[in-house]
Amino acid sequence: MEFLILFFHCFLLTTGYLGVQGSSPHHHHFHEHNLHENHQRYSFRPTKLFVFGDSYADTGNVKKSLANSWKEPYGSTFPGKPAGRFSDGRILTDYLATFLGLKSPVAYKWRNLRKQKWNYGMNFAYGGSGVFNTFGDLLPNMSTQIDFFEKLINDSVYTKWDLQSSAVLVSLAGNDYAAYLANGGSFQGLTSFMSKVIDQLAVNLKRVHGLGARKIVVTSLQPLGCLPRSTRMLSFQKCNETENIAVNYHNLLLQQAVVKLNNETRNCAIFIVDLYSSFTSVIQHKRDYLGNMKFKTPLKPCCMGKNDGYLCGSVDDKGAKMYTVCNDPTSAYFWDNAHPTQAGWHAVFATLKSSFDHIFKY
Repeated sequence: MEFLILFFHCFLLTTGYLGVQGSSPHHHHFHEHNLHENHQRYSFRPTKLFVFGDSYADTGNVKKSLANSWKEPYGSTFPGKPAGRFSDGRILTDYLATFLGLKSPVAYKWRNLRKQKWNYGMNFAYGGSGVFNTFGDLLPNMSTQIDFFEKLINDSVYTKWDLQSSAVLVSLAGNDYAAYLANGGSFQGLTSFMSKVIDQLAVNLKRVHGLGARKIVVTSLQPLGCLPRSTRMLSFQKCNETENIAVNYHNLLLQQAVVKLNNETRNCAIFIVDLYSSFTSVIQHKRDYLGNMKFKTPLKPCCMGKNDGYLCGSVDDKGAKMYTVCNDPTSAYFWDNAHPTQAGWHAVFATLKSSFDHIFKY
């Protein structure tokens, strides 16, 4: 499981197992304007989106000094410059907001500069974070992110009604596991640590629900063994199934925890979105959101360091670029060694559309 150590500095966020299954992307041919239309059909129409987690959901919270997401070529597709997203463009948060008929919520870090966007909710996710501390005190863990949220509620920035008419996205990655191993944790103790991670996640989900959130969507862990930082040793040709077995255990624990939480609260407020199946489906079928065979080498990232000492966005002491970028990001599923491209996220969301249809139908 040395993959988790490498995974540590990829600022990843999580996703995975799902109670509502994902499907092949060619079953859902839709454009972004179709996403906007969806919210009109449902009895529960969220007016705001609140987001917690890490880099699969972060739209600009991490400090510029800590992450390559603020460096070129990140953001080259959208918004056309580095803006804090760990991709070339839009990510899961953006596609979910569009689906709900909302603008992407403002990043908590920039809240005072963009108060006009508070009406759409707020994004508290920090790339690289976990349910526990991962980089010491440099990154707010999920409990602290919820503290930020609760303070805004106590300050009457958001009301109880806002919460009852809102959707919540919670994204958890393997950052906790990477930090555990990097700090000397044993492989033998990893499974018991997974239980602690899920237990803390459950505490966080229950807390958010207690604040009044009516619909909470939590991502299960994506196939870590298929991330480029893991498949590189295999020439980007196949996934590391040993890693994915560990991921499946995390996702099983998550599913059990969510079932228990929903039974305790006596309503079905928490839903797991299956990024494991959706990632696997897109990688296997190599199809984009329109169903076209676009991702010819889905395990190979568009942007990568020129050698093992560099990452996407790295420069040397003289400012020279120490990375390469593919000619067409829309033909790549992965952007860097851990995160999908905008096209990749679009394809993933296509497989999840029926799941979100189900979640927001009630």
